[in-house]
Amino acid sequence: MTSNVGGLDRILRIVVGLGLIALVFVGPQTPWGWLGVIPLASALIGFCPAYRLLGIRT
Repeated sequence: MTSNVGGLDRILRIVVGLGLIALVFVGPQTPWGWLGVIPLASALIGFCPAYRLLGIRT
């Protein structure tokens, strides 16, 4: 599994992921905020399966 997520993309994924997870604890407090785990995990791992399917590398 090679890295296909670049530096800026990784930072944006971390920010978006943490923002969505924060919605679980603050704000509307819905379980939808746990979807933030997906971009956060792909940023920490450095691999995005959707990018691989689409042939994208950042």
